[in-house]
Amino acid sequence: MGRYSVACLAALAAMYPPAGNAGSAAAFAPAPALGGLCQGAQSAGRVCRSGRGRTDGALRLRATVASGSCLGEQVRDDFPLLKETVHDGKKLIYLDSAATSQKPIQVLDAMDKYWRTSNANVHRGAHALSVKATDLYEGARDKVAKFVNAKREEIVFTSGATDAINLVAYSWGMENLKEGDEIILSVMEHHSNIVPWQLVAAKTGAVIKFVQMSSDEGLDREGFSALLSPRTKLVSLVHVSNTLGCINPVKEITAEAHAVGAKVLVDACQSVPHMRIDVKDLGCDWLVASGHKMCGPTGSGFLYGKYEVLDAMPPVKGGGEMIDEVFLTHSTFAPPPGRFEAGTPAIGECVGLGAACDYLTEIGMDRIEAHEHRMTRMLFDALEGIPDLRIYGPKPGADGSGRAALAAFNHATIQASDMATFMDMEGVAIRSGHHCTQPLHRIWGASGSARASCYLYTTEEDIAGLATHLKETIAMFATIGAMS
Repeated sequence: MGRYSVACLAALAAMYPPAGNAGSAAAFAPAPALGGLCQGAQSAGRVCRSGRGRTDGALRLRATVASGSCLGEQVRDDFPLLKETVHDGKKLIYLDSAATSQKPIQVLDAMDKYWRTSNANVHRGAHALSVKATDLYEGARDKVAKFVNAKREEIVFTSGATDAINLVAYSWGMENLKEGDEIILSVMEHHSNIVPWQLVAAKTGAVIKFVQMSSDEGLDREGFSALLSPRTKLVSLVHVSNTLGCINPVKEITAEAHAVGAKVLVDACQSVPHMRIDVKDLGCDWLVASGHKMCGPTGSGFLYGKYEVLDAMPPVKGGGEMIDEVFLTHSTFAPPPGRFEAGTPAIGECVGLGAACDYLTEIGMDRIEAHEHRMTRMLFDALEGIPDLRIYGPKPGADGSGRAALAAFNHATIQASDMATFMDMEGVAIRSGHHCTQPLHRIWGASGSARASCYLYTTEEDIAGLATHLKETIAMFATIGAMS
C-alpha cells in the first residue's frame, strides 16, 4: 500500500503543513459543507446544546433532549474528554469509538462515589460498608441484565469480551468438543473470537471452518448454511463487524444452528453499545460485550449465558467466591454466575458498567441508533466524495441504516498509518492498523486500513472536520509526490 511512510515525510510535513499553504489554495481546499442535521434542528426551534447537568453523578435529562434533535450536541457536555485539545490547541475530533468509547461524567461520578464512600469487599462481610458495596455490585448485575433482557443469574461479570469468550472456550469448549467436531467462525471475526477456538481446537481435535464474505462484503449467508452439518457443535460469530460494519442476522443464524444441534455464541461488542439488544429474542446460548465500548470503564464486561447452559459448565478458575464448600479432598462449586467469578471482582468497574447502562437507557437505545444512522449516512457521503478511497463493507441505506456507524478505508497511494498520523496532527483521532482482523485484511492484500467510527456524541461538525482534514492530508501527499 502506497509510496510514503511517516519516517521519510516527517521533515516535509513541517514544510507543508496540512492547514493550507499560500500558493496552493486549490490543492488544499476544504471539503464542502455536509448535511444540515443540526441546522435543521435549530430551524425547528430546538437548540442543539447540552441538555444535561449533573449533581453527584445523577442523570438529569432536560426537555431539550427531544426526538429528532441533535443528540450528539445535546450529550456533548457529558463527556469531559471531548473538550480537550491536542497538539498545541487543536480541537479534538474523536472518531475512534469502535476501539473504545469516551466516558460520561455520570459514569465517572458513580465510580468516584463508590471509591470514596462504599469501598469494601463484596459478599464476605456483615458490616455496613460490605453490605453497601455488595448492593452496588449486585445492583450493577441487575442493570446489565435488564439492559439486554436477561435474568440476573445469567449475567457473569468479566474483564471484557475477550475474557468472556475465553471462559466459554475453556469451560464449555474443553468439556464438550472432541475430535472431528466442527466450529464455525467467519473471516471477519476479531482475533479474540478466533484465537481461543484455535487453542481449544488444537487440544480437542475439533475442526474450525470459516464463513466467507458475500459480494457486498457482508456475511455469506448461503456459505454459512452450506457449512452447517450434524458435526457442527458451535457457531461463534460477530453481530456487527468492527471492520466491515455489516450487521449479521444472528437471530436467523441462531435458529439455523440450533436446528442441527449446535450452540451459538454472539460477539456483541459492536452492537450492544449502539442498538437495542434482547437476548431472549436473539435466542443465542451466549453473548459477550465489553464495558469500555459502551460508555463504561476498561476492565469491565459481561457474559450472558442461558442459565441451563451456564449451569452445565464447569469453572475454569478456582479460588474464593466461586465455591460452595471446600474440603481437603475436593470442593463443590457455587451456582452461576458466582461459579465463574473467582476472587475479588472489579467492583468499582462493575459499578461503572451499571452506571453506563443507566446512562444509555435514559437516553434511549432507539434514539442512539437513529442518531448513528444519520452519522453513518453523513460519513459515507463524505468519504465517497473523495477520490481514490476504497471503503470496506456494505453500503448503508439512504437513511444510513443497514450497517454500523463506522468506515474502514484505504487510499490508493497513501498508507493508512500515514493518513492517521497526519490527521492526528490536526486533532482528528481515527484508527489505523488491522483492527484485530488480520485474516480479513489478508483477503484484501492489505496490511491494515484507516477507520473512522462514531457514537452517540458524534456531531455533524466532527464528520465535516474529518472530511476537510482528510482532503487536506491527501492533497498534501499529492503535492509532496509531485515534487519528488
